[in-house]
Amino acid sequence: MKAIWNGVVIAESPGTNVVEGNHYFPPDTVNMAYLVPSDTKTTCAWKGTASYYTLDVNGRTNRDAAWYYPEPKEDARHIRGYIAFWRGVEVIE
Repeated sequence: MKAIWNGVVIAESPGTNVVEGNHYFPPDTVNMAYLVPSDTKTTCAWKGTASYYTLDVNGRTNRDAAWYYPEPKEDARHIRGYIAFWRGVEVIE
């Protein structure tokens, strides 16, 4: 699986964890040079509190286009620290 935005591969992994249709990439398969921590947080009833990253690629930004669960609830422990994408990020095989 690959996550691509602004013509650049942000993440690439032979396997992801799919939850609610979103591919969560292992953190060591994501190029963190393109991710800038955000102050945004959201809460999911069963996964817990999500933290976000803004993408910064070739002079363009995509606010809060990646998220992860640093301390997920028990049922979501398999995605702890894994990173998912949205807001125009293309995830393909």
